[in-house]
Amino acid sequence: MMREDIVFGPIHSRRLGHSLGINLLPRNGKLCNFDCIYCECGWNRDGRGDRALPSARDLEDALAAKLRECAEAGVPIDSITFSGDGEPTLNPDFPEIIDITVALRDRWYPEARISVLSNATMAWKDEVFDALRKVDNPIMKLDAPTDALCAKINRPSPSYHVGDVVDSLMRFEGDFILQTMFLKCADFDSSSPEVLQGWMDLVRKLRPREIMVYTLDRPAPMQGLEKFTVEEMAALVKPLSDEGFNIQIRG
Repeated sequence: MMREDIVFGPIHSRRLGHSLGINLLPRNGKLCNFDCIYCECGWNRDGRGDRALPSARDLEDALAAKLRECAEAGVPIDSITFSGDGEPTLNPDFPEIIDITVALRDRWYPEARISVLSNATMAWKDEVFDALRKVDNPIMKLDAPTDALCAKINRPSPSYHVGDVVDSLMRFEGDFILQTMFLKCADFDSSSPEVLQGWMDLVRKLRPREIMVYTLDRPAPMQGLEKFTVEEMAALVKPLSDEGFNIQIRG
């Protein structure tokens, strides 16, 4: 499902409530350094018709107009959410855009939280990390504990290494939200002991303030993927829950 507008919604998010979406990527294409087998936007190869990225000024104009419109109509907004068709931190104006968003949020919807859904691959850059520290909800993806499994699930660029992402996430000192997709197919199973134990060990190392565990909710580009039930995921992460981790589970 491609988003053709820079600002879209608000829509109801199963994780964030009334969410006003921001797409910092091409209006008629997809740009990501992952090519996840479950991505609702489809494969990267199917979204190459447009490579133009919105600028900080484009975002400011679109977001200011939308927030004013929603405020005047009494539309609730719980979260201003950077998601879109790919990885938002790939936009070179991302740091400036965050500053603009914070200022506009403070003017129109001071109670709304700013959320960024990211695969964490650019958090090693100081300017991106500093921008992520300014938002309320830096939601960082980590679907698998090994490079080999990431290659199957996320199909990242060749330079991706789980260890590098973990190092970047350690800089948050726990002040971030970890997001993990649970699914299975003929090639892998998120609930298998070696995968689950490796992931839980990383959680214990990173100690995020919150963990979002979720499963398939929309059509995926790869066939044969299976989802988990909420009850199954709750049982799988029970050791972490018992240790006091704050875990949000969505089916």
